[in-house]
Amino acid sequence: MAGDARQKQARQIALEALLQIEREVFSDTALDKSLSQAPLDPRDRRFVTELVYGVTRRRRTLDVLIDQLSRKRSRHPVKLQAILRLGLYQLRYLTQVPPSAAVNTSVELAKHSGLRGLAGLVNGMLRQYSRLQAQGDPLRLPEEPIARLAVEHSYPDWIVALWVDTVGLEDAETLCQWFNQPPSLDLRINPLKTKRTEVTAALDAAGIGYQTLPLPQAIQLSAQPVKSIPGFDAGWWSVQDSSAQLVGHCLAPQPGETIVDACAAPGGKATHAAELMGDRGVVWACDRSAKRLKRLQDNQARLGLSSLQTKAVDLRELDFEAVDRVLLDVPCSGLGTLHRHADARWRQTPETVAGLAQLQQELLNHGASWVKPGGVLVYATCTLHPQENEAVVRQFLMTHSDWAIDPIDLPDIAPEQLSSWRWSTPRSDDGMALTGCLKVWPHRHNMDGFFVARLRREPHPIEG
Repeated sequence: MAGDARQKQARQIALEALLQIEREVFSDTALDKSLSQAPLDPRDRRFVTELVYGVTRRRRTLDVLIDQLSRKRSRHPVKLQAILRLGLYQLRYLTQVPPSAAVNTSVELAKHSGLRGLAGLVNGMLRQYSRLQAQGDPLRLPEEPIARLAVEHSYPDWIVALWVDTVGLEDAETLCQWFNQPPSLDLRINPLKTKRTEVTAALDAAGIGYQTLPLPQAIQLSAQPVKSIPGFDAGWWSVQDSSAQLVGHCLAPQPGETIVDACAAPGGKATHAAELMGDRGVVWACDRSAKRLKRLQDNQARLGLSSLQTKAVDLRELDFEAVDRVLLDVPCSGLGTLHRHADARWRQTPETVAGLAQLQQELLNHGASWVKPGGVLVYATCTLHPQENEAVVRQFLMTHSDWAIDPIDLPDIAPEQLSSWRWSTPRSDDGMALTGCLKVWPHRHNMDGFFVARLRREPHPIEG
């Protein structure tokens, strides 16, 4: 296929995915579906991925620009808005795309998408942006600090306000910038099959760049087709973000124990638990989605694990007695993984967070009933919202006198690194401080945002 035709096809596929996202399809699902409908070489697939995720992340900034460049402030048709976003995204954020190509291909998209009569508007607006860009940044920002950050970096105001309230204005801006980066690819080495040094030697031989991370099994790569990485079929490693690996180390499963991973699919933490306990004992991997558990079973076979048992059931209908350890990686808003889920910032609201916090409280109360005296429960989320993290744990401890925070000590991790993850909160209105938990801040640790609290049930009932 000639170069011009390939460019048109790639942008047409990106437009189709963006229109699906407008219809409430998740961004990764929309992208996968659109890419499956036409053969593209790896370079064009990467370009389509960049366009879809980039436009979705930067949607608010692009829409403000469209409003500022428009002569009429009336709402544009959905398809026209998507085409304008595509064109402006290339002009503003993709230095490898010549401005003329960004403008011309956007005009062609309008013509071939039933918007021939609006092609002139697309041409005029994008060329106007290019002229203004030559003189400086065309984007006019609000003066109020939270609105300024939200428009400049493309977030809802409430998310920026949350971060400013938690870590301050300067750190909040750095966090906004971090979440607009493409995600890395982290591997977790399977110690039952190989060693990290053997995997890094194979990566060196294959010419694949990497860096080791401050966790015993973690390696970080730039974007790379998974099956092209040495050791995939041999089960040397799994794809798992380093923050998620940290959760497994906090669970600290021991050989011969019975473990329950109550929200297990797609199975990264359950397989990690089996590896850490030497595949000796039982790991119950439970999830309400049988389809997603099938992926776990495929990974179990590839990794050579026999201790895993799966159960497809809603956690609230699940029942166990006197297990050693429970992992509750509960459904959450995902505000620590906004770089991986491009549309999550637009799907969550303060109201959805409040609903999730109620569900998380219910799941924590239920899961705690399975743990034997002296046993451990790890509560984890991939969000940075205190309402889903500290507030849930604090409420649990206030209503369960036989539970306490178990301070996390990880001998395989450097003390200074562990110290940087430790997170304490001041006393709340009820007089309870929360210490001994871990909180990973992406802009400080270059890892997905995560919260981890390890709780231990008292070995003997506390007498009143």
